[in-house]
Amino acid sequence: MSSSSSRPGLRSWLSSNGRLEFCVTLFSVTLLTGACVALILVPRNVGPLQLATDEAEVLETSEVIDHPRLSPVRRDLQPYGPILVREVAAGDADEALLVAHPSHRADLDVLEAQLGPAVSQVSAVWGTEWNRAPVVVVAGSPAEFIALTRSAGISAAADVAAVSLSGSYVPGTRPTDQRIVFNPDARRRLGAEGLATLLRHELTHIATRAETVDGAPLWLVEGFAEYVAQRDRGATFSQIAPTLTTRLRAGTVPADLIADADFAGVDAAYAYESAWAACAFLADRYGPTALTTLYKRLATGPQSGAAQDSAFAAVLGASRAELLDGWRAWLRGRAV
Repeated sequence: MSSSSSRPGLRSWLSSNGRLEFCVTLFSVTLLTGACVALILVPRNVGPLQLATDEAEVLETSEVIDHPRLSPVRRDLQPYGPILVREVAAGDADEALLVAHPSHRADLDVLEAQLGPAVSQVSAVWGTEWNRAPVVVVAGSPAEFIALTRSAGISAAADVAAVSLSGSYVPGTRPTDQRIVFNPDARRRLGAEGLATLLRHELTHIATRAETVDGAPLWLVEGFAEYVAQRDRGATFSQIAPTLTTRLRAGTVPADLIADADFAGVDAAYAYESAWAACAFLADRYGPTALTTLYKRLATGPQSGAAQDSAFAAVLGASRAELLDGWRAWLRGRAV
């Protein structure tokens, strides 16, 4: 009795619950479909969290968005947020491109004001046959700086102030895809004037790259770039070379030109200052033209001591001993 009377109730309960499950399923499918459509239609720049775009957003400009030289830079900067881009006429057929994130607008202002004069100063020593329209990038963070230099095959330490990069090239021809990448802390550490000096240094590397083969003597490669950067700046010897000045005042003079190995490690500052001093002496004693000629002769690759001696004799008319004696006397006269 009880079992037969319970069957209609169970059948009714199952029937009503089946309709309920159908309604719940239909409602869930409708809700999920609507949510997916909303996600597809929502603008990419809505809200504080932006969806990733194919390329870094370019702010405050419309003229250079499709510039072919900007495309690889945008790809490299894509993970790090929007960028500012400025075009600067610097005397070449193309215009230089300055790129930074909005947080480094002040760096961009300094570089924009200094780029034209810096290009002219480099050209005054080297000539105008070089890429005077490079891409100049200010990294937004140390991690970005390392990533940007590593993508070009260079392992730059986080404390390096700037790096000049060139794409593949044949020595003697104009390199392509040349960039200068600044550390995000460069202006804070060096000040606006120091940033301008660093810009001239790196532009000199850009200018000389077509004549410079890897392995060329660093005392000349780095010394020449620093000589051009400091030329006509009006700074004193001790301001440019404080470490070297301290040693000179203590009675220690260089025994020889700085070796390549000395540019890495604890004595790097002394090495760069000594390289600058060697090139400054050569320009003062023999003239900037002779220094540039010597650079072009010795920058063709690794040079033995005999090859350097031969170049000294051919270009300067002096032996290594005469050159070193003259340099030491020149140094002593300035370490006062």
